[in-house]
Amino acid sequence: MALNDTPAASRTHIAFFGKRNAGKSSLLNAVTGQEIAVVSDVKGTTTDPVFKTMEILPIGPVMLIDTPGYDDEGLLGELRIKKTKQILNKTDIAVLVLDAQDADNNNIENSELLNLIKSKNIPCIIVINKIDTIEYAQATVSLPFSSTSVKVSALKGTGIEELKNLLGNLSKATSAPKPIVSDLISEGDVVIMVTPIDSAAPKGRLILPQQMVLRDIIDSNATAVVVKETQLEETLKKLSVKPALVITDSQVFDIADKLTPKDIPLTSFSILMARYKGYLQTAIKGIDAIKNIKDGDTILVAEGCTHHRQCGDIGTIKIPNWLRKYTGKNFKIETCSGGDFPEDLTKFALIIHCGGCMLNEREVLYRMKCANDAGIPFTNYGTAIAEMKGILQRSLQVFPFYYGKGGARHE
Repeated sequence: MALNDTPAASRTHIAFFGKRNAGKSSLLNAVTGQEIAVVSDVKGTTTDPVFKTMEILPIGPVMLIDTPGYDDEGLLGELRIKKTKQILNKTDIAVLVLDAQDADNNNIENSELLNLIKSKNIPCIIVINKIDTIEYAQATVSLPFSSTSVKVSALKGTGIEELKNLLGNLSKATSAPKPIVSDLISEGDVVIMVTPIDSAAPKGRLILPQQMVLRDIIDSNATAVVVKETQLEETLKKLSVKPALVITDSQVFDIADKLTPKDIPLTSFSILMARYKGYLQTAIKGIDAIKNIKDGDTILVAEGCTHHRQCGDIGTIKIPNWLRKYTGKNFKIETCSGGDFPEDLTKFALIIHCGGCMLNEREVLYRMKCANDAGIPFTNYGTAIAEMKGILQRSLQVFPFYYGKGGARHE
C-alpha cells in the first residue's frame, strides 16, 4: 500500500440498510456511478454484506457497505439479519432506504432498525427511494420519525446529487483528521522507529501503524529514522542530536527500553494506536486485571485483522507465554480475529485487544463499550506487554495526561 493511500479503517464507513427490494443495491450503484452491487427484482438478492472502498466527490475516501434486507425470513434470513446488525457496529453514517410506496407505514422492520441506529448514536439519512413509481404528491410522506431525509429515484438518478451532498456534510462532521504522533513532536525533531522484521512481517512493506506514524512524522517536518532492533544501539551512537522520541514494536519493548537512554521518551506503535482509536485510558485501567489473574480464569485475546498464524505468533503464542511468566497462573486463552467478536463476554476475566489498526474507530469503541457494559477489564497488546516488561510507566510519559518525575498520572 502506498503512503498516500487511505487505509480502509480510516475511511468513513457508509452502510445502506432497509427492507428487501427497497432499492439499497440500486442506490449504492447510483451513488458510485458503478455496478458494484448485484441488482434484481427478486427479494433477498443481497445475501451477504458487500464492501467497496472508493473516493466519491464530495464525500472523499469511503467504505461503502450494502447489507441484506432487514426483513429477511427463515433460518438463513435470521443469520443475514444478524450480519446486518453487526455491520452497525462499524457504521459511521447509516443510510436507511425506504420504498416510496410504503415509506409512511410505521412497519416494525424499519422502526426497529432506526431504533438500533439511534441507540448507537449513528448519524442517519433516511432515503425515500423509487419516487418514480408513484405520483410526486404521494411521495411527500409523513414519516413516523424525525431525521434528515431525501427523496430519490435510483433508477432515474433523481435526488442522487442531493444525497451525496448530505453524505459529504455528515462525513466531514464525523471524520475530522486526528494525529497519531504529530502532537507529541515538533518540527525538526528526530524520531526513531524500531521496526523488527520477522517471518510474520508483510513482504515489501511496513505494517499499517508503522506507515501511519511514518507519514505523520514526515507531515510534521520532522525526521524519521527507521531501524531494526539490532541497529538501534549503533544508530543512537551515530546521531549527532538526541532523538525527541523512540517508537518501538511492542514485541521488542524490552530491548528498546534497555538500549534507549532514560532521558529519551519511549513508547510503542500499539500504544499510539490505542490513543488514536480513542481507548488508551481504558486500556491503562484494564492493566490492573493482569495482576489479579487467577488459576482457571479465561482471557480473550482479540485481533482486528486476519492473518496466517505462524510459529511465534504474538496473539496466540507470545502474549499467553508472557502472561504465564508474569502471573505464574494457569489460565485459559480464547482468541478471535477479524470481524468476529463474542456477543457474550461474561466468562472472560480480561480482554486483551490488538491496536485495532484494521478496524475503524467506531468498531473498536463498540468492543470496548461491550466490555465495559459487561464489567470486563479491557486493555491492548502494547499496554499489556509494557506492563509485563516493567516499563508501562515509561511508555506513557510522552502523553499529555502524564507529567512530572516518574510519570505520575494526571487524572
